[in-house]
Amino acid sequence: MSAGNPSLPLGYSVVGPGRVAAVVTYLEMRARPAPRSGAGPRPEFALEPLDRQDLAAYRDLFRRVGEPWLWCSRLVLSDTQLEEALADPMIEAHRLCQGSEAIGLLELDFRTEGECELLYFGLVNEAIGKGAGRYLMDLAIERAWARPISRFFLHTCSFDHPRAVDFYRASGFRPYRLAVEVFEDPRLKGHLPRSAAPHVPIIEAL
Repeated sequence: MSAGNPSLPLGYSVVGPGRVAAVVTYLEMRARPAPRSGAGPRPEFALEPLDRQDLAAYRDLFRRVGEPWLWCSRLVLSDTQLEEALADPMIEAHRLCQGSEAIGLLELDFRTEGECELLYFGLVNEAIGKGAGRYLMDLAIERAWARPISRFFLHTCSFDHPRAVDFYRASGFRPYRLAVEVFEDPRLKGHLPRSAAPHVPIIEAL
């Protein structure tokens, strides 16, 4: 590997206590995919703009969607920081509703000209496996490519649902990079309950 492309050494790299490490997969699509067979309106679902002023409701949905997968990036923000993030006009923020209940989160980031990042995408646990995710992805692709972009991209990690990468590949994304992310365990910081993401062990200092 050249000096311009640093890489982890082969073999094991120890992660200190109080931290977690995830393998991150980056994926992208460079052209709008053909419409999916069977795609179309689902009257039981509705995509609604998020109320960006209601931080409590946002945090509740973010936590309900992301807690099983150790999402914490928005939970560590202060009210002011979260308000600023949600107020950006180049970020689309939506919730997927089934009846009166919010069951999904979709955020699209258009801050880089000609590109869109799938910033947050997910469903509450009880809605997974019932077609809502595929429908929400259809909407995400439609909204992303409705703007003048040449690249739609995202990243997921090994803490996510075990079928996440397969789902994104089936949606038209292509994996192009791997990375390892190390961060402080949010369960030990109090941002998430210790019961969150039980598939990721908590390693505390002795």
